[in-house]
Amino acid sequence: MNGRVRPVRPVLHVVGTRPNFVKAAPVVAALRAAGCDQVLVHTGQHYDERMSDVFFRQLGLPEPDTDLGVGSGSHARQTADLLTALEGELTARDPALVVVYGDVNSSLAAALAAAKLGMPVAHVEAGLRSFDMTMPEEVNRRLVDQLSDLLFATSPEAVGHLAREGVDPGRVHLVGNPMIDTLLTHLDHFDPTAARTAHGLPERYGVVTLHRPANVDDPEAAEAAARVLTEAARLLDLAVPLHPRGRAALGAAGLDGAPGVHVLDPLGYVEFMSLVRGASAVITDSGGVQEETTVLGVPCLTLRTTTERPVTVTHGTNRLVGHGELVPALRKLLDGDGPQTPDEGPPLWDGRAGARVAAEVVRWLDHHV
Repeated sequence: MNGRVRPVRPVLHVVGTRPNFVKAAPVVAALRAAGCDQVLVHTGQHYDERMSDVFFRQLGLPEPDTDLGVGSGSHARQTADLLTALEGELTARDPALVVVYGDVNSSLAAALAAAKLGMPVAHVEAGLRSFDMTMPEEVNRRLVDQLSDLLFATSPEAVGHLAREGVDPGRVHLVGNPMIDTLLTHLDHFDPTAARTAHGLPERYGVVTLHRPANVDDPEAAEAAARVLTEAARLLDLAVPLHPRGRAALGAAGLDGAPGVHVLDPLGYVEFMSLVRGASAVITDSGGVQEETTVLGVPCLTLRTTTERPVTVTHGTNRLVGHGELVPALRKLLDGDGPQTPDEGPPLWDGRAGARVAAEVVRWLDHHV
């Protein structure tokens, strides 16, 4: 605490999914240290205890002031439910600033509800672009950026995207990556040997995370993903933690029970990152995992044709692959012919992004409230 008295109206954070929690933790902690009154609203978009509550405990986030318990549904239905629930919450709380994270439906609904109520919005992880409008996340992130008064970018190219879209540069701040703050804070707690042993994995193994609609929602796409992962498991045992939607789709496609494939229940943050840290390779469609493997120096094959995080390709260990490229790329990687990680991470991925966000928020509050 610095002894300053912050405005009575709170800063209200909206989180709904595991990546949101990881990004919010350092920002909430830094604003707490600055003396800000804060409210944490959990929308319940991820509703499995292993996918939310355990993350709060492990990341040191305070218990949510409100859990809206919205749950799953189609994109339209879930977003509508979120809008209705968040409108009531925002009206009751009357925050000085609404902070949203990433690109999920909770982020869009919170930004839209706040904008309709005339409340200012801050977007942490602004400016990322895959330029693939078939991705729901791309739609969300573009709209949230247009609605935001403060935009916190994780990388220089994100700042460039916002400039080309006509966003006032005075609203944009390059702060680094708060997800990496969380990773570096907990790095000493990641124990690959214990995690590998707990799940019966051999010394050399891979980790797979798939959740994007392009890989799991369409039955044909799920079958293609299951087929190529089954083939990849002949080269390397694969630990595959899946949340319910992905498990149902990929299980129906034949992944569950394939030789060398270890389908796991959802894992807490420390357990998951322990597995990732010790992996010989990671196969993913997650943006956050692309970032985490870049900093950990773990080779990553991203099962997508585009990425909104190109810095992980140009600066890290990440490579984009299609289904037909995955197994040859994995074989090449296991033969020691993979990309090399630079000694330093991307700019400002140094564990202090949360403090930079907090400093800009405090400055904004002092000027506007």
